[in-house]
Amino acid sequence: MFTFKCPAGPGPAGEDNIADIILHMNLNEFPDENSKRFVAVLNKKVEVGKLLNALGHTTAGLSREVESLDEMCFINYEDKDGNIHPSQSHFPFIVLSSDNSNKIRKVRNEALARNIPFTDFTSTMSIGTSQEQIDATATVAETDLDYWAICLFGDTGELKEITGKFSLFR
Repeated sequence: MFTFKCPAGPGPAGEDNIADIILHMNLNEFPDENSKRFVAVLNKKVEVGKLLNALGHTTAGLSREVESLDEMCFINYEDKDGNIHPSQSHFPFIVLSSDNSNKIRKVRNEALARNIPFTDFTSTMSIGTSQEQIDATATVAETDLDYWAICLFGDTGELKEITGKFSLFR
């Protein structure tokens, strides 16, 4: 059994006034699963453990940047025993590798220019407390930030245009 998970009410994702409503839907009613996608681009110069942290933060934050969680088409899977395996997106999640920070910066700038929802993660976001991270980021010009990750969500064709030159992360 598949269920579709969507937010109730008009508020932005993550607000307390949003409740999850589970609607039983036929997957044939869903959009083409290749029409949209998530894409993460990770800086391969950064050690894997730190990249996984950056990927987690950018992925979690991305849900706040998308206009409506409905767009992400979350599905709950139910196993034979009735256990729910919640909130898996109907759309693919592609993880790509970047040679350096500047290439991630270019993706970020293109996402800004095209109004594509994204979140990014820089080296300044990996130190100390949240306040220390905010303070450290505020002292660095954007051109000097060391980008570790970016995560985007949008139309497959448009995301392929700006990320197509990257290889799959290995």
